[in-house]
Amino acid sequence: KIRILNGGHASLCYPAALLDVEYVHSAMEHPVIGPFLDKLERTELIPTVPAVPDGTNLNEYWDIIATRFANPTIDDTIGRNTYDGASRQPKFIVPPASDALQAGGKIDGLALVSALWCRYCQGTTESGKPVPSTDPQWDRLQALALQAKKGGDPTVWLTELNDVYGDLVGSSKVFAAAFTKAFDKIEADGVEAAMQEYIDAAE
Repeated sequence: KIRILNGGHASLCYPAALLDVEYVHSAMEHPVIGPFLDKLERTELIPTVPAVPDGTNLNEYWDIIATRFANPTIDDTIGRNTYDGASRQPKFIVPPASDALQAGGKIDGLALVSALWCRYCQGTTESGKPVPSTDPQWDRLQALALQAKKGGDPTVWLTELNDVYGDLVGSSKVFAAAFTKAFDKIEADGVEAAMQEYIDAAE
C-alpha cells in the first residue's frame, strides 16, 4: 500500500499542482500526468515491492488503486497531497529509489518526481500562481529550490536535504545525473514536456 498508493499520491501531486490541477481525479484524467504515473508505478514503484505472501498481482492492485484515484466522488485534493513533502518524500519516494539503486533498477521517473517537487518548492506554478507554503520546512525548501535553479548545480537539492534523501540516494551519482537531466528539462521545456519525455523513453 505505501509504495503503490501513497507513492502514487506523492508522485502525481507536484506535477498536478504545477499545472494548476486541483483534484486527484482530474490529475488522472490529464493526458500526460495519468500516463506518467501509470508508467512510474509499473516500471519503478511496483518492481521494488517485495513479493506479497497472498500472491496478490501488484499490477492488478495498481489498476484498482488507479480506478480509485480517478473516482471524482472521492474529491481528494492535490493540496492535501502536496502538504509536508519533506516528511512524505522520504517515506514514499526515497525508499523505492534506494532499493532500485541497490538492485540496478530504474530510477529516472523517481528522479523526475524529485525534480518536480524541487520545481514546486520554487514557489510558483507554471502559470505564475503562488503555491501555498504548506510545508513546515517551507522557508528552507524554497531557499534550496531557488538555489538549485540559480546556482548552477541542481544537485544541491539532494545533497543539502540529507534528512530527506539520506546517504545512499543523496550521494548517488546515478540518481544525481537523472535528477539533473529532469530538472534541466523542466526548466527548459516545462512540466508536461519532462513527463512526456519520460513516458516516451524506451523501457
